[in-house]
Amino acid sequence: MIRIALSFSLLLLSLVSSGAVFAQAWPSKTVRIVLSQPPGSSPDILARMLAERLSKRWGQGVVVENRPGGQNVVGAQVAARAAPDGYTFYYATTAALVTNLYTFKSLPYDPRRDFTPVGMIGLSPFVFAVNPALPVNSLAELMAYAKANPDKLSVATEGRVTLSGLLADMVSATGGVKILHVPYNGVQPGILDTIAGRTQLTVQSSTALSTHLKRGALRPIAVSFPKRVSGLEEVPTIAETWPGFQYVGWHAVAAPAGTPEEAIRRFNRDLDASIKEPDMAQRLVEFGIVTEGAGTPEQLAEFLRAEHGRWSKLAKDIGVVPE
Repeated sequence: MIRIALSFSLLLLSLVSSGAVFAQAWPSKTVRIVLSQPPGSSPDILARMLAERLSKRWGQGVVVENRPGGQNVVGAQVAARAAPDGYTFYYATTAALVTNLYTFKSLPYDPRRDFTPVGMIGLSPFVFAVNPALPVNSLAELMAYAKANPDKLSVATEGRVTLSGLLADMVSATGGVKILHVPYNGVQPGILDTIAGRTQLTVQSSTALSTHLKRGALRPIAVSFPKRVSGLEEVPTIAETWPGFQYVGWHAVAAPAGTPEEAIRRFNRDLDASIKEPDMAQRLVEFGIVTEGAGTPEQLAEFLRAEHGRWSKLAKDIGVVPE
């Protein structure tokens, strides 16, 4: 009996030790981060910056795999169907994990069931930016100009049922003005047409507009964050014109459902440390990302639940018709 008990104890110790070794050993091979945006986009640049830092921390390769298309659907589907072995993660944005559920009639993945939250990267406010030739410097002036010049303004977005498209329609409806909505297939075409003067206004994330605003190709007139944004301190919030108005996108990391807890916790811990590194924190500010760290997987899960509640109501309030 003593021998049996001793053998059983040794077996348990071996299993516990094996688990500890697994936790310490992860990752033992290259980690893949799937991204729904194309090479050269702002999320792509940020994802590669994070990948470089994580690779140094882990002593393993971290590759970013671009799978753009379908308003994030292509990349999200690839990530959702990946083996949940701790070696595939998803650089997620608001559309992929939340709003697609309310703007598409059907999806080839389930945003709530197919992913496990890992950590937050940061919030990305939206910016109303105009061609410098347009004589407006604030949202109030834009509304006044639109009323005085009916049918003379057009706004470029990345699609009618995208975050920028929905925001453009919300602002027009709230202000009681008519602005021609010109939806584009992607972010950059609409920005470039506004710079060229083919449209007078564009609504995009601060991340997408950052470079163009810095060089003066576009003039920012309002941000959708509840408070003024670092790097755009001179730009009023929409809430300063319409109290209580808030509308933001965000960047986060998720993993296929069933991914080992050890991998999720380690990724979360090192994601938090990476985005708090002074140079990385500064780059996030430069890209218009507001961050307070990665938080915990549980906090991100709660945030996503709240986002679904908010967007479900918003979609009904503004009459979103799923496509």
